[in-house]
Amino acid sequence: MTFVLAHGFTNSTSRAPFLRLAGYLRRFGEVRGLDFRGHGRSGGASGVGGDPELLDVDAAVRAAREDGATTVVTVGLSMGGGAALRQQKDPAAPHHSQARGGPLQRGRRDTLPMRRVHWLLETTVGRRLGSRVLGVRLAPPWPSNPPAPVELVSRIAPTPLLLVHGDRDTYFPLEHFRTLAQAAGPAAEVWVVPGMGHAENGMTGPLAERIGRWARDAVGRDPLCEHDRVTPAASPGR
Repeated sequence: MTFVLAHGFTNSTSRAPFLRLAGYLRRFGEVRGLDFRGHGRSGGASGVGGDPELLDVDAAVRAAREDGATTVVTVGLSMGGGAALRQQKDPAAPHHSQARGGPLQRGRRDTLPMRRVHWLLETTVGRRLGSRVLGVRLAPPWPSNPPAPVELVSRIAPTPLLLVHGDRDTYFPLEHFRTLAQAAGPAAEVWVVPGMGHAENGMTGPLAERIGRWARDAVGRDPLCEHDRVTPAASPGR
């Protein structure tokens, strides 16, 4: 089993929370770290959860299969969760998706952290700050909103799907997550985790290992694809 691990906005494969999560998941299979374009070692500019990020996840999954992985589990964090949910082009392929904390829609401004994110993305000063301070290169704003995960999640079945959300997530309140879970339907497994915050920064060792066990039970163990290593992958940004 191979995990394709897709980080949240402003994170990367070199950040400590991401590396900790990758380390926990190594007990259950090979882990491939994905640097979205505009982040970390990748070129290009970030679409912040738009079509470019979907293509990045798709490329990482395809590379894992080309390297011999027969079972691929996508694990998406926040922005990466939305991209992982959208990356469902070939339901016949041996690709099993799980996502945690994927936003329903980037345009939501219900919380102070999300209003700050929109300021960062939509103002000249914010975009400069994103580049100089956060190290994220931003693409021009979306001309139109792509399909939101809540509009697509019901189409993932019969692929196993796990949705995880912390009850202390300050970016997306529980009512957003419950809407996503309801749209996913009874085929999805849904966890609300007490005390958990947002994305990589809210992940704990016991929760990561619980996710690993879920993946192993949901899609089966594949000893030939289980390696104790993390393989970082940079997107080409094109």
